[in-house]
Amino acid sequence: MMPVSAAPVGVRHLEVTADHAGQRLDNYLSRELKGAPKSLIYRIVRKGEVRLNGGRVRPDYRLRGGDVVRIPPVRLAEEAPPFQPSPTLAERLRAAVLYEDREVLVLDKPAGLAVHGGSGLSHGVIEALRAARPRAFLELAHRLDRETSGCLMVAKTPAALRRIHEAFRTGRVEKRYLALLRGYWNHGPREVNLPLRRRVLRGGERMVEVLDDGKPSRTRFRPVSLGKLASLLEADTVTGRTHQIRVHAAHVEHPVAGDEKYGDAAFNRMMAERCGLRRLFLHAHSLSLPLGGRDLAVDAPLDAELKDVLDRLRLVGGMES
Repeated sequence: MMPVSAAPVGVRHLEVTADHAGQRLDNYLSRELKGAPKSLIYRIVRKGEVRLNGGRVRPDYRLRGGDVVRIPPVRLAEEAPPFQPSPTLAERLRAAVLYEDREVLVLDKPAGLAVHGGSGLSHGVIEALRAARPRAFLELAHRLDRETSGCLMVAKTPAALRRIHEAFRTGRVEKRYLALLRGYWNHGPREVNLPLRRRVLRGGERMVEVLDDGKPSRTRFRPVSLGKLASLLEADTVTGRTHQIRVHAAHVEHPVAGDEKYGDAAFNRMMAERCGLRRLFLHAHSLSLPLGGRDLAVDAPLDAELKDVLDRLRLVGGMES
């Protein structure tokens, strides 16, 4: 990134080099505006103070080589101390590493941990990783819901980030999830093809709805183990929309167990009381893609808590292998 034009004091115009192509604008701004909270970054983008090639832009825009970003002067109330993860969080992330090489890092993200700060959260997985490795290039290659566990890939070089994003754009990434759904699934293998639209409520909460003018969204469901109370299915996201599996499952009247946003409150209480389930039962159990002339495939087994839920369902006569 390099200055490309004269500007008033405090205003910067930066050109994006090829090494940073593919990075999200909000992440780019976080690096340029050290110490600025995500809420501030989203606000200056929303108000149009940040400009891309002279026009307004969304915070999730993927930068391209040659783009020119206008960054306004930002005054912080006081310089915040650099974030340092607690020893407990640092150890959880070390233990969660499934695979690492010079290009990528794949974690088994714990449920309840956001992938990045924002929406009232000061930090997430990526901020904790950067604090532990301050000199490393680390960028999220994709995202998982805060409540979802499983495979999360982080790029360790700009070139790897570009290749991963290209694999996503061309449909060469395969992400598979295990989801426990309410009731007996009698549809066999089924693809749910329903458009989804996201909206943000006044408090900042994100909600997703099935609407005709939404974005095309496809989820393939395949039964793994069926029972009267609940069924375990594998879900393959053909498209990667926010909350896609959860909304599609709820729309076909088989909401995900433990889903407090789109699910069945009575079913969730029963699952907590009878099976000890106190989280969303949605787990990204495998991730595969081509990367630099090789095929990368990583698996994340169900943790002890979710396995125990399945065992208890068998004990109460719910699941049948």
